[in-house]
Parts: sequence; C-alpha cells; structure tokens
Amino acid sequence: MAESESRSVAEETLKPFYQRASEAEDRLSRLEAALASKKDSATDGSSKVINELQSQIKDACAKVSLEEEKNKKLAAENAKLQYRIQHLVQAVRDGDDKLEKMKVTMHE
Repeated sequence: MAESESRSVAEETLKPFYQRASEAEDRLSRLEAALASKKDSATDGSSKVINELQSQIKDACAKVSLEEEKNKKLAAENAKLQYRIQHLVQAVRDGDDKLEKMKVTMHE
C-alpha cells in the first residue's frame, strides 16, 4: 500500500509537468505549421519573382541579340558606303585632274 500511495503522490506531483510538456508540444506543433506555411508562401513569392526576373532577362537577351544583328548590318552597310565614297572622291579628283589638263592644253 505504501508503494501505491507513493506512486499516486509521484503521479500527482508530476501531473503539472506532464500538462506543461503537452502544452509545449502543442505550441511547438502550431509554430512548426505556421513556419511551414510561411516558408511555402515565401517560396511561392520568391519563385514568382525569380520566374519574372528570368523572363525579363530572356526578353533583354532577345533585344540585345536583335540590336547586335542590326549593328552588324549597319556596320556592313557603312563599310560599303565608305568604299563608294572613296571611289567617288577618287573619281572627282581624276575628273578635276583631267579638267586641269584640258585647260592647260587649251591655253597652249
């Protein structure tokens, strides 16, 4: 009997500790659930931002590619025009030289 009385006293003494432990486990479960939901919503938000940024980067890369292609075409056209200008200038000089020779021969 003494054993059962001491057991009942021990159980009575430990009862508040068990209750506090149970409450702590409940709070911990709620906190873990809240943290998990925040992580999920943060992850969803972050992934949306990341996807949006990746989309913007792809768009920017496409624009850069188009601009580089335009730049190449303009550079090629510019080189052709420079070549034509060189030949036109040379033709004008040659024409001026011929004109001067004709003037000189006419005055003689």
